[in-house]
Amino acid sequence: MAQIKVESVAKTFGTFAAVKGVNFTVDHGSFLVILGPSGCGKTTTLRMIAGLELPSSGRILLDGEDVTALPASARDISFVFQLFALYPHMNVRQNIGFPLRCQNYARAEIRRSVEETAKLLRIDHLLERRIGGLSGGDRQRVALGRAIVRRPKAFLMDEPLGALDSEFRRLMCGELRELHDRIDATTIYITHDQLEAMAMADRIVIMNQGRVEQIGTPQEIYDRPNTMFVADFIGAPPMSFLGVQTSLRRGDRSIRIDAAAVEMPELFENRAEGKFALGVRPENVSFADSSPLRGRVIGAEYLGTTQIVTVDTAHGRVKARLPSGQAVRVGEQVGLALRPDRLSLFDAISGQALSSALHTGGVRG
Repeated sequence: MAQIKVESVAKTFGTFAAVKGVNFTVDHGSFLVILGPSGCGKTTTLRMIAGLELPSSGRILLDGEDVTALPASARDISFVFQLFALYPHMNVRQNIGFPLRCQNYARAEIRRSVEETAKLLRIDHLLERRIGGLSGGDRQRVALGRAIVRRPKAFLMDEPLGALDSEFRRLMCGELRELHDRIDATTIYITHDQLEAMAMADRIVIMNQGRVEQIGTPQEIYDRPNTMFVADFIGAPPMSFLGVQTSLRRGDRSIRIDAAAVEMPELFENRAEGKFALGVRPENVSFADSSPLRGRVIGAEYLGTTQIVTVDTAHGRVKARLPSGQAVRVGEQVGLALRPDRLSLFDAISGQALSSALHTGGVRG
């Protein structure tokens, strides 16, 4: 396996810039997920790493070697697509062994490698079966087997679970991560599903409109969003925002919202009069009769042991994750208490984070 470095990589199609100066490093043996909405540039980025597209500018390094101009066949990388692309006229054994036959491996070596791979994926009992008779999950395992049978330096996966139903996708998430760990793989995985990303990734790259918005561990991305886009994209439900028009000074630890002085993490620089957004996750909101920050309950969603309650305030809607046993009536007026050590303050115009108790080293931007 190997380290992958993407350095200032950009891709344009005519006048359209699909990828705009992307930088990130995937360490040996790590599982990196590129996450973002449709059209954000994540698949184009993956195709450039694979050698299926040439960058308009920038460099791609595989294990220290500049492979930017090399074709896909020269990169020692395996690609797993969302559509399984299996050969229907071949059985499982023949599909898995196909890459080795193309490289003129000896028959005995092919047989041994295919059987080891099939056992690893728990499909060794299906080796003589035709592809047409397999379930979607088994077909996905065959596609993975064909990718890993020759043990390439890295695996690139473009939404490989997208064609499966939701219950089986959750099961395969765990199996994919377990497989990655067992074979000491270096993996880049593309998805638009944040639950997949949070469940599997060592680190997540969040892309938006061709740019990288943030790179970090799942917990860093969730707890310390660098931008309002990240805060709104990650989380189910996502972060709520309260709009504020005010001026702030370096060192401030509270912000006034009407009659309420809401505690917040320390601000790292002076800010002139402007529009700001105070962000809070649902689990960091509770009801408090004494709070001057007031709102009206407009809905509640039952989720078993918890409920998501939506409160309409003069500065925006706030969602609170509360115990399902807590009595809530639609239409009632409630006071909101926000946990100060879990708030984030954003510039509402640029969307950049200005302060968070979990941020270190000053303003992020």
